[in-house]
Amino acid sequence: MSESFLLNDEQMRKFISEGFLILNTDFPESFHASLFQQLNEVYGEEGNPGNNILPRIPDLQRVFDHPVIQGALTSVLGENYMMHPHRHGHFNKKATAGGWHKDSYWGHQRVRNHRPWWAMIFYFPQDVTIDMGPTGVVPGTGCYQTRTFESDDTELEVTSHGKAGTFALVQYDIWHRATANISGKDRYMLKFQFVRTEMPTRPSWNNSSDEWITPASFAKPIVQHELIWRDTWNWLTGQQQDANVSIGGRSASAADEWIAQLQSDDRSLRAKAADELGLIGEAAADRAVPALAAALDDAFEPVALNAAYALGRMGEQGLRALLDTIERGSGIAARSAAYGAYIAGPAAIGGLTAIMRSGPADAAAYAAFALGELGGAAATAVPVLVERLRSADADAKARRTVVETLGMIGAGASDEVIVAALEQSLQDDDDQVRFMAGLSLSRIGAPADQAVPAIVKALDDDNRYVRANAAEALYYIGTEQAKQALLKFLRTSRWCSTTTPKTMF
Repeated sequence: MSESFLLNDEQMRKFISEGFLILNTDFPESFHASLFQQLNEVYGEEGNPGNNILPRIPDLQRVFDHPVIQGALTSVLGENYMMHPHRHGHFNKKATAGGWHKDSYWGHQRVRNHRPWWAMIFYFPQDVTIDMGPTGVVPGTGCYQTRTFESDDTELEVTSHGKAGTFALVQYDIWHRATANISGKDRYMLKFQFVRTEMPTRPSWNNSSDEWITPASFAKPIVQHELIWRDTWNWLTGQQQDANVSIGGRSASAADEWIAQLQSDDRSLRAKAADELGLIGEAAADRAVPALAAALDDAFEPVALNAAYALGRMGEQGLRALLDTIERGSGIAARSAAYGAYIAGPAAIGGLTAIMRSGPADAAAYAAFALGELGGAAATAVPVLVERLRSADADAKARRTVVETLGMIGAGASDEVIVAALEQSLQDDDDQVRFMAGLSLSRIGAPADQAVPAIVKALDDDNRYVRANAAEALYYIGTEQAKQALLKFLRTSRWCSTTTPKTMF
């Protein structure tokens, strides 16, 4: 990938903090005119092709082969990112706006990542003006499970309009909607999802600075999340996380003032106070930990998240508060605490492993999630993770999370225990466990060769996403055995884009 098509530091900082970028391809007008005509014909004569839109309209692959799109995805997700099998061409001619939402995971729920393991592209194959109902996003909301704005017509909305070939690269979990199309014209938006397959070890964009620098301005006012942004930047650059020392010259003498502001009626000020205490670091722990632990229960989720990240930088006292909260196992507080736990780094592994061993189902899921974000450093937890996965009382939520975590810990490594556990999970009763097992085997790659026979069986699964992830696993494993199995499957399942109800042979 040429560096000229990769994102630069400024663009990456915008993506990390705001959760989206508006970019453009440079296809000629004739390409988009043809693509738009094909979409009209397929949608008009056959209906929405759903996940089959790519093989039905092969010209779309040229879009995702375009160096601007490949460069953007490589920058955010690393070089070996995966195109997810779910994709959807949204046709919008409604004069009323759609509802605000975050995309689910094909009807299932999982602990959503703050670090960029997932991303989406919203691609517009025709010129889109404001009155044509472009997709709207609320900047800075990709980390929030809950909706934090009240009005549907919020002033915080940004729309992705522009010439044909405009696309929005967005955090998977950003709040978004279709705006009202009052133009009377047809509007298509092609949504494709993408997944990271590797832990970052170095920047995958056109990087020139090691340091996180907060953007000088934002598209719309957003809540301060310096700790979250810094963690994401450091993780993406392959750097060690910040030591628990003051950042930016902040003094522990300011701690009392910020602790007081945690009680403010201004919810954005409460969020900033939690963030600032975390930026002071462990020097504020004696005074700040009790107040931050209480803030984990704040009804405004950004406060709880900042409190969790702050506690992750408060040494042993902060970590204990986080682990105690995870062990309670439910609500915003426990979920937020899971993010803070991986900020604490390897020191959290023992406590998280203990929760995995004997904690309730929700607590075990959050503990497994945090261990996954610690990657290979959490390898000592593998025996307990596998034990919990196989235990009779492991509910589906915990099993789903453990299966994904095993793939993150074992990514690129040779661990027969992990591979064997994932093989077994391909036969789980829960379909999300099965397709997460396929994704995890993809992340492990060639060392998962022993799983190929089990993966081949999964190619006949009843669930379309299990089948798709099984095929991807064979591709990423890439051994001769895997290649031959994949080729046999593809020869059977090949699609002819010109065979339609009107032209059957």
